[in-house]
Amino acid sequence: MLNVYETVRSGLFFNKFELGDLLFVEYNCPVAEQFLPIWTPCDYVIHVLTGKKAWRSLNQSWTAEAGQSFYIKKGAYLIEQFFEEEFCMLLFFVTDDFICDTVRLHAGIPKPPLNHAKQQVIEIHHNVLLASFFQSMLSYFAQKERPTESLLRLKFRELLLHVLQSSENQPLANYLRSRHRGERPVISEVMDQHFCFNLKLTEFAQLTGRSLSAFKRDFRQQYGMSPGKWIRERRLAYAASLLQSCDLNVTEVSLQCGFEHISVFSRTFKQATGMTPSQFRKLSESSKN
Repeated sequence: MLNVYETVRSGLFFNKFELGDLLFVEYNCPVAEQFLPIWTPCDYVIHVLTGKKAWRSLNQSWTAEAGQSFYIKKGAYLIEQFFEEEFCMLLFFVTDDFICDTVRLHAGIPKPPLNHAKQQVIEIHHNVLLASFFQSMLSYFAQKERPTESLLRLKFRELLLHVLQSSENQPLANYLRSRHRGERPVISEVMDQHFCFNLKLTEFAQLTGRSLSAFKRDFRQQYGMSPGKWIRERRLAYAASLLQSCDLNVTEVSLQCGFEHISVFSRTFKQATGMTPSQFRKLSESSKN
């Protein structure tokens, strides 16, 4: 899967500012595919300047249009692109450590996250300060002089502080405050959200905040099986559900369930059920009649 953070960071054709692991980008989408699976190892904020784009998780979808801003949590998404108008956005990648430091240094003792935003993508509701912030950040790309590192660090902190102090964005503010405790993500939540994406085990481990060996150990303790076996079983169960309940063709079901190649999907499905996906669908349809 495409790691957007690393792609942008290493790309030569993106208009960007870097500050350690922090990354600020004026992003004009160069990809021609309508659907594109992506993932990122850190949270990010988008502010759409022109065009439209949708982010899809396993069970939800969010559409971002010109003038809107969203906070998107680390993880995998299926991007749907629209080509009626050129898409351009401001993109801010923020690390866990930077979020924790900002909350600790500038927001006082974190309040209990009573109304904690659980969804993966959270719209940022604009007030006058947030609107002027995004406008001011856009102006940096129009200048020949690169902003100093001190100024960039302040601007990244300013974005988070505007959210933390905004009454319009309290669920997101509480999510940011909850990060101050430094707790590792819950394995079951990460796996339930991402099993249908074609991530490597090292990438699953990264999303849970663990080394690969610690991820495998903790996973086996919780599930009593290896991550690879669990992922394969969940994908096949999800595929069976889709074949029974929706009109997607077999190729679309394969991609929806995290199989990169339909031949691998068909072979794995037949090994598990004794039938090809097409045979399974026909049998399911006949049993309904």
